[in-house]
Amino acid sequence: MGIGGISIWQLLIILVIVVLLFGTKRLKSLGSDLGGAVKGFKNSMQDDEEEKKNLENSEETTAKSEQAQEEIKK
Repeated sequence: MGIGGISIWQLLIILVIVVLLFGTKRLKSLGSDLGGAVKGFKNSMQDDEEEKKNLENSEETTAKSEQAQEEIKK
């Protein structure tokens, strides 16, 4: 018995039916499209994290600059 009560033979039969219905070329392009979408999602998540860090660094720099200006005024 395999995953969740589905045997390996049932999975192979489903795979054969899918290949027969859609063809290997269509499945290959679907797989590459899906891979590209996942890669784009990961890149956008990394970009968001970098942007957040840059914003935090900018806020820290602004606060330090304001403190230095106050000390100069004293």
